[in-house]
Amino acid sequence: MNAVVRPAEATFEPLTERWLDDVLAIELAAYEFPWSRGNFADSLRAGYQAQVLVAGGRMLGYFIAMKGVDEAHLLNITVAPECRGEGWGRVMMEALAIWARGQGAQWLWLEVRESNRRARHVYEVGGFQSVGQRKGYYSAAGGAREDAVVMSLKL
Repeated sequence: MNAVVRPAEATFEPLTERWLDDVLAIELAAYEFPWSRGNFADSLRAGYQAQVLVAGGRMLGYFIAMKGVDEAHLLNITVAPECRGEGWGRVMMEALAIWARGQGAQWLWLEVRESNRRARHVYEVGGFQSVGQRKGYYSAAGGAREDAVVMSLKL
């Protein structure tokens, strides 16, 4: 049984090359259609905001976002599957919003799979509103495509 980690014991660190193996392991465990190592490496090279959340030497999750003009766009946020339901997604979303406000962003945007009800719930509880849909945005089983729900948060 895993020990419960209190939020005060968790810290954010920049996602760097040294974290990529851990990030990729979580990504592969969390998603049927995960990002590749190249996707993460490209995000780091582009200078996107990339953070890992760690406690006791264990990675709890990570997020990657890019700054735009008066807005920020969440590209990937993932809680380690064994840590889901412990509030870490909310912790990361709050940290992301703080960073975005500090960058002068007035809005935070994201896309989420239409079928990902857990994530959509976390976003809605955090104040995000559904504002649109991107048809066929995500890869799906059997070569099909899945729609994305576009969500935004006024900061």
